[in-house]
Amino acid sequence: MRRLGTIILLILSGLAFAEEQAPKLDTGDTAWLLVSSALVMLMTLPGLALFYGGMAKKKDVLNTIAMSFVAYCLASVIWFLYGYSLAFGKDIGGVIGSPEKLFLQGVGMDSLSGTIPEFLFAMFQLTFAAITVALASGSYIERMKFSSWVLFVILWVSLVYVPIAHWVWGGGFLAKDGALDFAGGTVVHINAGIAGLVGALILGKRREAVLVPNNLPLVVLGTGLLWFGWFGFNAGSALGSNSLAAVAMFNTNIATAVGALGWMFAEWFHRGKPTVLGLASGVIAGLVAVTPAAGFVNPVGALIIGVIAGVVCYFMVSSVKQKIGYDDALDVFGIHGVAGILGAILTGVFADPSINEAGKGLLYGNPAQLIVQIKSVIVTVVYSGILTAVILFVAKVLTGLKINGEEEVSGLDKSQHGESAYNIS
Repeated sequence: MRRLGTIILLILSGLAFAEEQAPKLDTGDTAWLLVSSALVMLMTLPGLALFYGGMAKKKDVLNTIAMSFVAYCLASVIWFLYGYSLAFGKDIGGVIGSPEKLFLQGVGMDSLSGTIPEFLFAMFQLTFAAITVALASGSYIERMKFSSWVLFVILWVSLVYVPIAHWVWGGGFLAKDGALDFAGGTVVHINAGIAGLVGALILGKRREAVLVPNNLPLVVLGTGLLWFGWFGFNAGSALGSNSLAAVAMFNTNIATAVGALGWMFAEWFHRGKPTVLGLASGVIAGLVAVTPAAGFVNPVGALIIGVIAGVVCYFMVSSVKQKIGYDDALDVFGIHGVAGILGAILTGVFADPSINEAGKGLLYGNPAQLIVQIKSVIVTVVYSGILTAVILFVAKVLTGLKINGEEEVSGLDKSQHGESAYNIS
């Protein structure tokens, strides 16, 4: 009888322990991720739309804004139909997720992802997919057919973004290698930057390949909205209302501030005057560079990453781009691509295990992490570059891809939408 009693007690204790260990919804985490999802959505609409729209020519403002607008709408539908399942479903060979959650099948009111509802996790990740493809549009503005852009978004999110998101965040082969990407250095910014560069090369130059913003206050407004929304982007990637979210938020702010100052002083010394557009560009460079590192480095590491990004991206845009001669209209590669690469690699240097035990970089005795980071960058660059080129050639065959010279002169607002941004008599 004693043995029987002991066995029963052990069973009951085991059941109680299992119950304690079972995932439970945390209302604080849920509230923070609800806010973060809304903040990341704000980054695309209206943040990025206004940022890009203000930098476009007066005759192309609405078309530029529409590219971000429709990207968000299309990515939302794709994510619901199959994007979420293939990115975050059960891993298949390290390459793609299983189709078991197509149309969000099996995701119910009681489904959890950690301590938050799975519906909310899916929504949060949806906003990342949307802004990634929208970022690439900055390289294509003022010369791409709107119909071609719609087709590109559908194919690119499906064939480029979804697989890379699975490789890094969904349990794929880069995740298994130990690649560190807290909020999207590889998945978002290198991915979008390379897509922008490849697209700029394939589309060719505009007739007027200059950057003369039609509305700088609009650019500054968009920059402020992006900075604000980025707190949800980076701190939200902690997936909880906790200390990791707090340090990610602080790191994001300090890296962005010094990124803006780094660009400003580099431009001031190089060209004699600090421009407002330069300050805005430095903000984006700092935000991008700290994105993969935000939840892995300490504030000193974040500061170093931010200032390096601001200075390097300035010279990439002001000097290197002109020497190479490609027409990346809004410098998507020069800022997002270059700062994304810097941030991803430097995460492998500055990752501090006292901030996040999941990451230990070169400076803390783990040189292997730097190798893993470089590998993840190379894989992203190669895959995104090749698939983007294939998708653009398909779009060229099916839709023609590029507007004609007459349409470019009259402007895409008129030729693609039959509208004008500024109806002033």
